[in-house]
Amino acid sequence: MQPSRKKPRNARATPSTTTAEKRGEAGSVAASKSQLAYEWLHERIVSHRFTPGYRLVLSQIANELGVSVVPVREAIRRLEAEGLVTFEKNIGAQVTLVDEGEYVTTMQTLAVVEGAATGFSAPLLTAEDLASAREVNQRMRECLEHFDPRRFTELNEEFHAVLFARCPNEHITDLVRRGWNRMRMLRGSTFSFVPGRAVESVAEHEQLVALIDSGADPIDIELAARRHRTATLDAFRQFQRDHEPPRGGQP
Repeated sequence: MQPSRKKPRNARATPSTTTAEKRGEAGSVAASKSQLAYEWLHERIVSHRFTPGYRLVLSQIANELGVSVVPVREAIRRLEAEGLVTFEKNIGAQVTLVDEGEYVTTMQTLAVVEGAATGFSAPLLTAEDLASAREVNQRMRECLEHFDPRRFTELNEEFHAVLFARCPNEHITDLVRRGWNRMRMLRGSTFSFVPGRAVESVAEHEQLVALIDSGADPIDIELAARRHRTATLDAFRQFQRDHEPPRGGQP
């Protein structure tokens, strides 16, 4: 039986975790949270779940991930350095916008084909169709109270889909849907930038349904639908002019 070994009197027990190690662990946790936020945001941006122009609200993202806003802010800075995110005064962080010229031409084209599809569809719409359109527009009105641009845009598409659903020209309706798909790739929601336009849009929807319900000439309905779409484009262009940086690089 071997004698037990005694520890020297002056020997100190080695702590399981030193202060430096604790700091290192805390740093690793912070880094991992930042990486988590980065990967979460990056995946949604490149997959277009967060489309160009989508506003990135730090507190909402932090709540979604169960972290503080600090790692989210760090993640957004990384994405900004990569060119995937921009930071705009009075707007905050948002997914980087694409070429505005392409957005404008897509909106102009959509105004023409969607207007035509609505004009062709109007004489064939039933009372039930119009009631459905009014019901969707009512949901859009309710959405204004706690405004969610993305949800509002989804309802907006649903509303217009009802109005041109009976268009007998499938080629035109195909062009409309192609235009919608292109818009989703270009921008999450114009209403993110011009929320005041959402209120006007709901009112114009009411007028458009009333025009159809009155049995107006399809040409007049087509032009009204076209003006409705271009009004959103005009509102966005005005927003761009109001936020245009000064020429010559002067602050």
